[in-house]
Amino acid sequence: MSRPSYPLPDVLRVLAELVAWTALPWALGRYSLWLSLAALALLVGLPAVLATPGDNGKTNVPVPIPGWGTIGLVLMELGAAVAGAWLLWPAWAAVPVTLLVGACLVTEQPRWRRLMGRG
Repeated sequence: MSRPSYPLPDVLRVLAELVAWTALPWALGRYSLWLSLAALALLVGLPAVLATPGDNGKTNVPVPIPGWGTIGLVLMELGAAVAGAWLLWPAWAAVPVTLLVGACLVTEQPRWRRLMGRG
């Protein structure tokens, strides 16, 4: 039995999303529970509902959006990961998150070219 293969861009993106889903709502929770819940709803809910048909094998999506919309959602997640890390954690923890997001930005480029119809 063979193990599934997980491409590096997908692994990096999922790790960054996990940071975004935890760090930003946690950081915003210091100011307002409602702000924290709204951030969580946006970070988890929007990508769960909005997707580009054909991206990463998705054929049946609840609300189809163009490729640039999916890129925007990824950028929202990556920005939330960096912002949440710097708002919540000391520099020794926020710097690796920033490096993770930088690596994600680099490895996402082929996917983004495909999403924009140039690849």
